[in-house]
Amino acid sequence: MVSEKSLDDLRQEIDRIDDALHDLLMQRTEVVERVGAVKGINNAALLRPGREAEILRRLVSRHHGGFPKLSLLRIWREIIGGVIGLEGNVSVAVFMPDRGAGYLELARDHYGAVLSITPFRSAGQVTRAVAEGSATVGVMPMPDREDVEAWWISLMGDSPDLPRIIARLPFSGPGPGRGDGLEALAIGRLVPEPTGYDRSWLALETTPDISRARLRSVLSAAGIEPTLLAATQRTEENWLHLVEASGHLTAEDRRIARLVERKQPVLRAVLLGGYPVPFRAEDLTD
Repeated sequence: MVSEKSLDDLRQEIDRIDDALHDLLMQRTEVVERVGAVKGINNAALLRPGREAEILRRLVSRHHGGFPKLSLLRIWREIIGGVIGLEGNVSVAVFMPDRGAGYLELARDHYGAVLSITPFRSAGQVTRAVAEGSATVGVMPMPDREDVEAWWISLMGDSPDLPRIIARLPFSGPGPGRGDGLEALAIGRLVPEPTGYDRSWLALETTPDISRARLRSVLSAAGIEPTLLAATQRTEENWLHLVEASGHLTAEDRRIARLVERKQPVLRAVLLGGYPVPFRAEDLTD
């Protein structure tokens, strides 16, 4: 049985550990501020989803003991969001239709309590806010939802100001009480970084007579492994397909060019970005 004195000693030890954790957090913030001063980075560049994913994966891989991994990741997401908010004027635009605030909660879970988050009623408004620079990042609905506009088509242009897909949410597992399985994609005006465990998104314009099986075969023949045929949109003459592919692709990747060199059935291929693969539920259980 623990005596009253022993219990008091344990509480004092907890206080010392809390102070040490706090000191390290302040030291970490100072180091990150020095990194920002050396690089002179802009607001968009403060967001590094690839680097953030590597940090979180490393922490989970070394974690042991009874403290829940999900709680560990939520703490670090708040740390990352807090430091980003300290370094620059970073804001988040969120798709939030009248029917609910689930996307707003996803955004807050991922980007933390400090960053400014503004809801918009349509995905198009979110895209424009990011493209025009009034928002640094946008949280968008998954394109495979039947009741959602095909917002990904607006990312198919050649302008360097167009947003790119940079993350998939939730990355660190669902937040408390989030059992509805809601997911989203984040967009921003930056180039995704490879992490070793990534997915890429391609928009393909094809002839209208191609089947999903044929499209998978064409992608595989070019050396691209499709993991999801997310959406299809008809135009007046052709079809547009949104495809998720395994690995990290760049705009200069020869495999993308190879798709179009075959002329038929792919007439155009555009890289829309990519993201680090989020944690699975089983990754966060002991």
